[in-house]
Amino acid sequence: MKNRTKQFALRVLKMADAIPASRSGNAIANQIVRSSTSVAANYRALCRAKSRADFINKTSIVEEEADESGFWLELIVDAGLLTATRIKPLLAEAGEITAMLVASRKTAVARGR
Repeated sequence: MKNRTKQFALRVLKMADAIPASRSGNAIANQIVRSSTSVAANYRALCRAKSRADFINKTSIVEEEADESGFWLELIVDAGLLTATRIKPLLAEAGEITAMLVASRKTAVARGR
């Protein structure tokens, strides 16, 4: 998962370079770069969680960033900045990462009871 989140961030960085340079394009590109790299960086932090509570908290942060990345990817298509064909694989990956983190968090919470 460490490699998967890192590869997601790298793929998004390349995609962000293809977004047209305009006021809206630059703003959205900056946001998607921040959220996708945050997914990878915060997942690394999650791997070093010091307790179950810390793990749950860090999982929530990565989940939120992955979901936010999905939002920005949707907005890129809706704003007509890049084609849906180009964004679809990244959007699917953001959704899968989000789903895995939701499941991990739920399992950790359930085991803590």
